[in-house]
Order: sequence, then structure tokens, then C-alpha cells
Amino acid sequence: MPDSGSDARGRLLKAWRGEIEAGAVYELIAAREEDPERAALLRRMAAAESGHRARLEERMGELGIPVPDPGSVKLSPWLRLQARFAPIDRLLAAREAAESEEVDDLYRRPTGDEETDRLLQNIRRDERTHSLAVNEMLAGPPGGVPPAAQQPPPAQARLDRILGRETWHETGSGWISGAIYGANDGLAAVFGIVTGVSGATGGSSFVLTAGVAGAIASALSMATGAFLAERSEHEVAAANVEQERREIAEHPEEEQEELSLFLQLKGLDEEAADALAAQQAKDPDAMLRLLAVEELGGGKAPGNPVESALAAGVSTGLGAIIPVIPFFFLTGGLAIVLAAIVSLAAHFAVGAAKSLFTLRSWWASGLEMTLAGVVVGGVTYACGLALG
Repeated sequence: MPDSGSDARGRLLKAWRGEIEAGAVYELIAAREEDPERAALLRRMAAAESGHRARLEERMGELGIPVPDPGSVKLSPWLRLQARFAPIDRLLAAREAAESEEVDDLYRRPTGDEETDRLLQNIRRDERTHSLAVNEMLAGPPGGVPPAAQQPPPAQARLDRILGRETWHETGSGWISGAIYGANDGLAAVFGIVTGVSGATGGSSFVLTAGVAGAIASALSMATGAFLAERSEHEVAAANVEQERREIAEHPEEEQEELSLFLQLKGLDEEAADALAAQQAKDPDAMLRLLAVEELGGGKAPGNPVESALAAGVSTGLGAIIPVIPFFFLTGGLAIVLAAIVSLAAHFAVGAAKSLFTLRSWWASGLEMTLAGVVVGGVTYACGLALG
């Protein structure tokens, strides 16, 4: 039997910590998940991680390995922020990738202890099941019904054939993390203006005028762009509903069959789905409401254009004003240096904040954004010197 310094000890402890972290992440994601079926599945996965932990603790006790305090295993603050704010599907994909890597690292290689290897192999099989469940959620429809629980392929094939004729469907991309990206755009654009005018004028008072004008223009441009984009989504959604209304009026039998197929994919047998679709077809407005949700994603309304405009405009303005701040108080070379310092620091902060949504390493994302700022500032400053 291996002693406390063996490979089995290290692997058991690492696996134990990994199970606690995975369970905590699944619980955080489940708390955000709006679909009750997906949330329930995520909580079952979190409970399974707790079961793995208990089995690992039992084996550790048999080997005489002290079990640490579970409270000593904490998610990093950054991981907690990502679990609360990043897109759920992206979080699930990252979790699945992390668990696949963990399986390869912890559970596949033998430890030299037969009982420990058997336990790790059993847990490995469970983790592969989790991976399949996550992949099904990522591949499945918004309603959270896994592909394995859907009706046989013929229903899906018939539905795809009908929808293939209706090429007018449009879907909006949403306005995700707009404030961070607005700050990013404003900061980068006005930093280029400030460095360019500084190169041309040696950091004169003209920089302040150009910087403030650029900040105002960037904020207004971003605000109007966000407003028009959200309003366009409203218009597209309304146009899609009207088009669906015309489809129901012009092709009632096909739309009835379409609704039946949607119901079959949700678990009803063909006879029950046909009967329910026929009942709903008697009321075109009821039919429209159901198909709008199933076919157009009608459960997700576009955002508020005014709120989007305010968020985009304010965040862009705040980001854009940062490079200008030193020129409110100073001119010349010192103002240029201070503007570069505060702007590059802001570039790093914005890049790190973006990683909350991209799930990249915060420092790598921050450094990448800083490097982009160096390139923008260097090129525009050189252009300013040449023009000056």
C-alpha cells in the first residue's frame, strides 16, 4: 500500500480539490440558468461531484491520508466573476474542456495502488458522462431538452424540410457586455487622437480640444449606433411575426404540421401532437403565439433601445476621456507621458475585464489589449510627428 508521499496521495488530493471546485462552478451556473430543466441537470451534476468527493475522502481515510478542510478550497475571485457574468454556454464549454483535461491528467494514468486506480477509473467514467451531458446541452435547443430525449430523426427531418423553405427568419445577436466593449472603443479611438495630435503639436493645448471633441463624438456615435441596432432588432422581430402571420393564413396545413413537429420534439407522441396542433389551428392568434415562441425565439425580447444607447454612450465616453485627463492640467512632454501611462493602464484594465466574457486568462487578455494600445499610440504619434 502506498505511503503518504506516494503518487496516490497527490492524485487523490488533487482530484478531491477538483471535485469541490467543479461542484461549486456548476452550482453558480445553475443559479443563473433560467431554464428549469437545464438548471436541474446542472444541480444533479454538482451533486454528483459531491458524491465523487465523498468516495475520494473514503479512500483517503483508508490510506491514512488526512482530509483537508473543504472550506480551504475556494474558487478564485476571477473564476467566481466569470461564473456570474460570462455567457452560460461558453462557461459550460470551458467547464467541459477543463474536465476533459482533468480526466486525462488525474484519472487515466495508474498510481501504483490498485484500489485507488479502480476508484479513479470509476470517477473517470462518471466525468465522461458529465461531458456528454454538457455537450448535449450546448447542442440542444434553448428549451433545454437534450437531443437524446427528443423524438426520432424523422420528425426533425420533416421540420427542417419545412423551415428550409422559410428563409426569411432573422435572429438578433444581442447586446452582450456592451459597456466593456464601448469603453474599449472609446479608449482606443481617443488615445489615437491624443497621441497623433501630441506628436504634431508637442502636447499643446490643441490636444485637449481634439481629445474632448473626439470623446464626445465617440460617445454620441456609439450611443446612436446602439439605439439604432436595438430598434432594428425590434423592427425585425415585428416583421418576422407579421411574416409568420401571413404563413399561417397562406399555408395553414403546413404551419399546423410544423407546430405538430415542434410538439413531437418536445416529447408528445405523433397522435397527441397532431390533435393539439389541430386544436390550436382553430385560433390563428393562438397558433401565431406558439409558433412565434418555437420558431422565432419569441421568448427573448430585444433590449430597450434607450437603455442600450445610454449604456453604450456613457461607457464609451468614460473610456474616451481617460487619455485626455492629463491635458486638463498640463501640456507638453509631461502631459504626453502621463496620458500614455494612464491610457495603457486603462487598456490593460479593459482587456482584463473583457476576459470575464471571453473566459481567457485575465492577464493575457489585458496584455493583449495593452499591446494594441502601444501599437495605436506609436503609429499615430509617429504620424503626428511627420505631419508636424
